[in-house]
Amino acid sequence: MLQQTRVETVIPYFEKWMKKFPDVKTLANASERDVLTAWEGLGYYSRARNLHQAAKVVAEKFNGQLPRDLAELRSLPGIGRYTVGAIASMAFGLNEPTLDGNLRRVFSRLFDMREFADSPAGEKKLWELAAENLPNGQAGDYNQALMDLGATICQPKNPRCLICPLMEICESRKNGTQALRPVLKPKKAIPHYIHAAGVIINRGRVLLAQRPSDGLLGGMWEFPNGRVEENPAKELTKVLNAAYSLKVTHRGLRQKKEALGIIQHAYTHFKVTVHAFRCECAPIPKNKKFIWARLSELDDYPMGKVDRGIANKIKRPS
Repeated sequence: MLQQTRVETVIPYFEKWMKKFPDVKTLANASERDVLTAWEGLGYYSRARNLHQAAKVVAEKFNGQLPRDLAELRSLPGIGRYTVGAIASMAFGLNEPTLDGNLRRVFSRLFDMREFADSPAGEKKLWELAAENLPNGQAGDYNQALMDLGATICQPKNPRCLICPLMEICESRKNGTQALRPVLKPKKAIPHYIHAAGVIINRGRVLLAQRPSDGLLGGMWEFPNGRVEENPAKELTKVLNAAYSLKVTHRGLRQKKEALGIIQHAYTHFKVTVHAFRCECAPIPKNKKFIWARLSELDDYPMGKVDRGIANKIKRPS
């Protein structure tokens, strides 16, 4: 949960998660829908799916116990070099380095590193620094201490150098370059997309589509939608037909061309504005990715923030 998400955001999710899935076996036996619902709001949903799959492997292959062997740890879904080092040092007391965003920033400033921290060469050097400075027998405490230092003192902006316990040995502090470290590659412009979404309600139920299991928001439920060029209301019929083979009737669109609202959201690599419309459609094609969900049960279907915003709008009494 702490990958890509701040501690203060994670705490309530973690507490709720542990009540629902108190051990590996419980998580392994849970449905993907329950797992994604519990994770909803944390984003980067591949983390939840990987954690679910890893729990199944641990339950079946390792008798419910997380393996201490580094190669076996790396074999688990969703566990890369950073996570292996964190688990090995903090859970098992092994002398292993780790490197999260906080540690990258701390090392970049401590050693006044001029290389791009997000380049292969910079990554290699940071891992070398993490390993070279690791105190044997105290790796877990050391890694956690530097994570906390980065989160509370050596912050991305306006680092609190005057109260930093490492101020005397920090090279970037000595050189006055702390605001310039870490050095990162220039970011590309973030594209902005416009979507139109159709909210199709029939007898207290609303049509939802399930996203593919891989990719963005994999396995989550959404209101049928598609990217448009200029006019969301005018292009809605076309995009729903192209993306879902849904034939929104012209009569229904004219009579039910009801704008439910506009939802905006920023993902990591793009921004999206979604115009939601209530509309009608011809008979639904037989397709497993569709479901008619009761309006009263929409909270039971895991959704991204955009679709949860739409769901909350249609749940409100008119």
